[in-house]
Amino acid sequence: MIHKFSLMGTNIVVDVNSGAVHVVDDISYDILDYYQKFTSEEIKEKLSLKYDARDIDEALEELDSLKAEGLLYSEDPYRNYVSKNERESVVKALCLHISHDCNLRCKYCFASTGNFGGERTMMSSEVGKKAIDFLIEKSKNRRNLEVDFFGGEPLMNFDVVKEIVEYGRSKEKECGKNFRFTLTTNGLLLNEENIKYINENMQNIVLSIDGRKEVNDKMRLRVDGTGCYESIMPKFKHVAQLRKQDNYYVRGTFTRENLDFSEDVIHLADEGFEQISVEPVVAAKDSGLDLREEDLPKLFEEYKKLAREFVRRRKEGKGFNFFHFMIDLTQGPCIIKRLSGCGSGHEYLAVTPEGDIYPCHQFVGNGKFKMGNVLDGTLNKDIQNYFKNSNVYTRKDCDSCWVKFYCSGGCAANSYQFNGDINIPYNIGCELEKKRVECALWIKAQDI
Repeated sequence: MIHKFSLMGTNIVVDVNSGAVHVVDDISYDILDYYQKFTSEEIKEKLSLKYDARDIDEALEELDSLKAEGLLYSEDPYRNYVSKNERESVVKALCLHISHDCNLRCKYCFASTGNFGGERTMMSSEVGKKAIDFLIEKSKNRRNLEVDFFGGEPLMNFDVVKEIVEYGRSKEKECGKNFRFTLTTNGLLLNEENIKYINENMQNIVLSIDGRKEVNDKMRLRVDGTGCYESIMPKFKHVAQLRKQDNYYVRGTFTRENLDFSEDVIHLADEGFEQISVEPVVAAKDSGLDLREEDLPKLFEEYKKLAREFVRRRKEGKGFNFFHFMIDLTQGPCIIKRLSGCGSGHEYLAVTPEGDIYPCHQFVGNGKFKMGNVLDGTLNKDIQNYFKNSNVYTRKDCDSCWVKFYCSGGCAANSYQFNGDINIPYNIGCELEKKRVECALWIKAQDI
């Protein structure tokens, strides 16, 4: 399987199964419309009005060589591997819902402004420590483990965050583990004291902001209805500088209210941030904020605009990283990750303040997906295996999609939200991912 596209004057051909990416001239690009379907003579006849026969022969020879080397129309090396994957699931990461409360009331919040459709509660240190014990046990022989502090707003329960971190550190040597802690915050409660602690103990921090002041303050509101941009921007700049522009992300969300989201990315870059992620909203259909099929052409142009700006600034020595353009052409990480994605539901789990376990933070509150509780160490193996056995070959439409080994089948939670099945991908998300990958490949091609 191949995918060919022309973007901003560059012809690119992706060999899906090998991962090879080729930048080709116009003649080779046109020949691929007929290659493998017609003989060389038939191809020359079809293109005779546009190209010289000798040039067509030369291009055909080059394409034949790539095919012989397994870099064009290659066979799928992974399908049989998946069917033989009988490894026992190992839990590698937990998302700890340290707070089911928040001091913002964001309009697009999937978590019902922090309480996930339930009571506004805080995780106790007892539950947090039990979660660490649970992770140590379920990770078996795996050494490197991740714990993400999430909410709501985690800084509303920061003393418990610190207790959990210290407990995890106290267990590392004894249990042969290495914990990597991360934290997501809206920034309102950041101060010098907790910034210092975070920088000393958290390997990564996600700072939530939507971009331009008018965009951010329309969506990310305090409880009293006022915006938060002026309060959080100086703090976020301070954190980024202290971290030497590494091991953090400013992370925003764009909705139907700001389809020109590239301006928000550029605004954040202009403010000095070098690690940026601005993601499409996942809002209920007809909510007014949800992205729709008719929005796709505009959004495609925004990604192209952002790709051009990305390259221009990098050439000027003013580059920044945009999460969706950070693409790996070396076929990493491991095969299973390429086929099944983030590991939600079997390697990565979410834990509520009460200790209840869910496949990920976006499933929290859906009783159908409650998997157990860290207080008694239970874990529903049927649900775990359901997620483990979901991959690009079980997800409808993924098997024949050229981008499957880049997106790994997309987000299970989004698939379930829109289609009621983790194996039926969310179409708008798929279309946006395809365009992002095309833009990312175009960016790589500018280095040639």
